[in-house]
Amino acid sequence: MRKAYLQLHGAVLLAGLTGILGRLITLNELMIVCYRLLFTAVTMWAVFSWRKAIHQVPRPLQFKIFLAAIFAATHWLTFYGAIKYANVSIALVCFALVSFFTALLEPVLLRKRVNLVELSLGLVTLAGVYLIFHFDTRYTWGITLGVVSALFAALFPIMNREILKKTNVETLLVWQQSFGFVFVLFLIPFYGIAFETIRLTPTWADFGWLLVLSWLCSVWAFQLSGAALQKLSAFTVNLSYNLEPVYGILLAFIVYREDQLLNKWFYIGFCLIMAALLIHLLLLQQKKKKFESNFPN
Repeated sequence: MRKAYLQLHGAVLLAGLTGILGRLITLNELMIVCYRLLFTAVTMWAVFSWRKAIHQVPRPLQFKIFLAAIFAATHWLTFYGAIKYANVSIALVCFALVSFFTALLEPVLLRKRVNLVELSLGLVTLAGVYLIFHFDTRYTWGITLGVVSALFAALFPIMNREILKKTNVETLLVWQQSFGFVFVLFLIPFYGIAFETIRLTPTWADFGWLLVLSWLCSVWAFQLSGAALQKLSAFTVNLSYNLEPVYGILLAFIVYREDQLLNKWFYIGFCLIMAALLIHLLLLQQKKKKFESNFPN
């Protein structure tokens, strides 16, 4: 069990590392996502084909995966854009809005009852981001991209949960990475028009960090969380991933000393967001204990 917890938090830490690498790689956000999807897709096709874990996907399901892939790729594009136009800490604080957008969108898309507690905590998170946005106008564009990123980060997992009712996770991942790569390739000419010149090829240093981003933060992180899921409940895994922004921001403070670049309103907003996250975690823990007491093994 201890090994499973270490694997799980290793996966969460690797997820938090993506922001650090996004700032380290000198390519723009489009090319970062393009190479990440390419390397990840090729690796997953090789690994999952060798394991014979990839199933055939009917055309209607392919369309749903393609749509989810567009949402996922848009999330990554705007996430790395937020890092480029602001910094890692700002992008990850905005990422905390995923809970708000999930509470808002999931009932609409899946025709479920609105969870008023989750929606209220999401509004507290929104208030925290507003404090940072309102009192620190240096990062307006970066914060805007971060909020859009959180919106799409909430959308594609909702779709994935529905898709996974009809196929396995390996099949979903390889097709999602592949479709996402095709979508990003399609955007390159339009990016070229909008920004006049974009660098298409990475430096050797960028190439190495892109491999780290793809192999460690995508492929290996999936392997670790999958291994942990064999010993731990899905609830525990999902709960732990709420710590991703915390790990990422702490890494940004250590590696880039971003704590020196942020004003007091960032910390006030961040504390408000962390308070909402902590309350949500406690409520989920109570809900789990109540369920286990009503339905003991």
